Amino acid sequence: MQFGVHTGLQNTTTDELRALWRRIDALGFGWISVWDHFYAADATITEDGMSSGSVCLEAIAAHAALAMETTNVRCGCLVYCTGYRHPAVLANTAATMDHLSGGRITMGLGCGWHQGEFDAYGMEFEPVPVRLRRTNEAIQVIRALLTEDAATFSGEFYELRDARCDPKPVQSRLPLWVGGAGEKVTLRIVAEHADGWNAPFIPPEAYRKKVQVLGEHCDRVGRDPATIERSVNLPLAWSEDELRERFGGMADFIRPSALTGSSAEMVDRIGEYADAGADWVMIALRAPFDPGPVERFAKEVLPAFA
Repeated sequence: MQFGVHTGLQNTTTDELRALWRRIDALGFGWISVWDHFYAADATITEDGMSSGSVCLEAIAAHAALAMETTNVRCGCLVYCTGYRHPAVLANTAATMDHLSGGRITMGLGCGWHQGEFDAYGMEFEPVPVRLRRTNEAIQVIRALLTEDAATFSGEFYELRDARCDPKPVQSRLPLWVGGAGEKVTLRIVAEHADGWNAPFIPPEAYRKKVQVLGEHCDRVGRDPATIERSVNLPLAWSEDELRERFGGMADFIRPSALTGSSAEMVDRIGEYADAGADWVMIALRAPFDPGPVERFAKEVLPAFA
């Protein structure tokens, strides 16, 4: 089992994030990631406009800063919304950031869900099947640009004509992950095209079922499922008060997947996810950031998996 920390970009500052990233980088974690939103995930948007939740830093700039601020961890995004940017932009972004980080970038992709962001910026919030088809093409476009000297692609949404992305990444194969838990389409896209998969806030038994479905998709396309890294985002809360303080109205929803209680209880819980097929546990953090709980986790829980 490997461990990372997923740092939300809402209601915080760049100075707070940089300090947090440096501390996590020194604690023995293998990964830090950011998310891709224009508004806070819990933004309140009504017909009369927004009443709260507009403070959120931008993902590409934050991802690049993360790459420059750290020296040890893999630097990811969970996940870039394929409806916000052309995949050629993301491919060139990933290649450049890989040079900034010395070859430590992982790029996650997803179809997006925050309709309020689409509406506010005048972007069409396409039906789920359309957004999934867009994501399916986007990952192929990005892969082609990152690996081929000149990429040509013709699809429903995107076209490339001898398109180039130079310089190539430092890594011979920059990992592309897909985020989401949909069994019919999302996990099929993972099986066909992705190096990794991430799902948030899923209890162990539900996660086990997703892993089994992913394996079935891999069988159909002739792929070894062991070639796909599997991760799960989990909230960390040493107490009920901490869970509610960090996640507010989401606390009841995410409690079944939360790491709570004593360090021994957390070790046992993580073992359930390992048995279910997870390779990575990503600790989901939100501002206001307090490094104390993460430092305690690094001291009391990480050694059990060394």
